[in-house]
Amino acid sequence: MVDKLKKIWMNGKLVDWDNAQVHVLSHALHYGTSVFEGVRSYELADGGRGVFRLKEHTKRLFESARILLMTIPYTEDQINDAILETLKANDVKGAYIRPIAFIGEGAMGLYAVNNPVTVSISCWVWGAYLGEEGVRNGIRGKVSSYARMHVNTHMTKSKAGGNYINSILAKREVSLAGYEEAIMLDTDGYVSECSGENIYVVKDGVIKTPPLTAVLNGITRNSVIRIARDEGLTLVEGRFTRDEMYVADEVFMSGTAAELTPIREIDDRPVGTGKPGPVTKLLQERYRQAVTGALPKYADWVTRF
Repeated sequence: MVDKLKKIWMNGKLVDWDNAQVHVLSHALHYGTSVFEGVRSYELADGGRGVFRLKEHTKRLFESARILLMTIPYTEDQINDAILETLKANDVKGAYIRPIAFIGEGAMGLYAVNNPVTVSISCWVWGAYLGEEGVRNGIRGKVSSYARMHVNTHMTKSKAGGNYINSILAKREVSLAGYEEAIMLDTDGYVSECSGENIYVVKDGVIKTPPLTAVLNGITRNSVIRIARDEGLTLVEGRFTRDEMYVADEVFMSGTAAELTPIREIDDRPVGTGKPGPVTKLLQERYRQAVTGALPKYADWVTRF
C-alpha cells in the first residue's frame, strides 16, 4: 500500500492528496493513453537531499509523449521544478516519484486529438521494489510465456501506460507460480527484459545486456553501463538466449524501482553459486554510492533540493 503524503502536483498547482482526482471518462482510463516515469530521490551521503538523474527522466517522459503524439502543456524545466516542489511540499528525502501525463475527458473514440492533457506528480516513500531480502540475496525468476511486445505492435521506446498490460500479464503469471519476477523474451525468442527492469548476465567476467531493440532505454541501465566501464569491466550489448542465463555466473536486473537486484534462480536452476556474485555486488555498491552523491565523478547525476 502507498502511504499518503500531503500534496500532489496537478496541472500547475499543489493540491491535497485526497483531492487529486480525475474524471471517470478520462481517455487514459479507458485506452491507456498515458506516459509516465519512475524517479527516485535519496538522502545523500552528506545529509542533503537529491533526485537521481532528474533531467534524463523528464526528457524521456517528453520523448514518450512525442511517440504517442501527445503534447505535454509544460516545458521540461517546468516539470523538473514541479518535481522538486512536490518533494519539498511533502518534506521527504528518500522517495519514489511518479510524473504522469495522460489524455483526459472529452471525446471517447480512439481518435481523441483535442482532449486536454493532464499532468500530475506524486511521490511516496517506497523501499526496494522486490524487497530488501531480494536486494541482498537475490530473487527467483521465471521466463514468462508472454513475449515482450514487437517493435511494430507497440512503441517499445515509449513508457506508455497501455504498454504495461504486457508486463502485468507476465508478472502475474510467474507470481502465481511462486516466482518473484518475470523474464520476457522478444518475438525472436531472445531475452529482452524483465517485467519492469533491464537484465544482465555475467559470464567469465564479461557482462552482457540486451541491445536497445525491443527494450526500454532504462536510465538505470545507462548508469550501470557507465559505472561498469568506469570500473574497468567489460560490458557488451548483445542478444543472448534463455539457456545462456542458465549457465551464467551471475544474473542481475536494474531499474529505478528495483535498483540493482540479483537473480539467484531462473526456471528452477540456480544461477552460479545461487548467491549474488562479485560483479553484481560491486555494481550494487557503486550504484548506491552514485545515487547518494558519494562519488564525485557522478555528481552531475544528482539534483539537490
